[in-house]
Amino acid sequence: MRLDQYITVSPEVQFGKPVFKGTRVPVESLFFHLERGLSINDFLEDFPGVSKEQAEAILESAAQLFQSSNWKKFDEIIA
Repeated sequence: MRLDQYITVSPEVQFGKPVFKGTRVPVESLFFHLERGLSINDFLEDFPGVSKEQAEAILESAAQLFQSSNWKKFDEIIA
């Protein structure tokens, strides 16, 4: 899965934070909602510009990252 289908990063949008493509909604907003116990549907209601496909793709990518042997690459990115 290519995340650039779902996310864009631009210094002119949200100070360079990753946002859902075609919106100004930071990807981290999805995780903030989930951390607070809200559902993906609650998130989509709060941010109608984000499609369910986009949100599910981000969650699937995160799950794949943490289940894969690419974990070392992730560790290098956040270090």
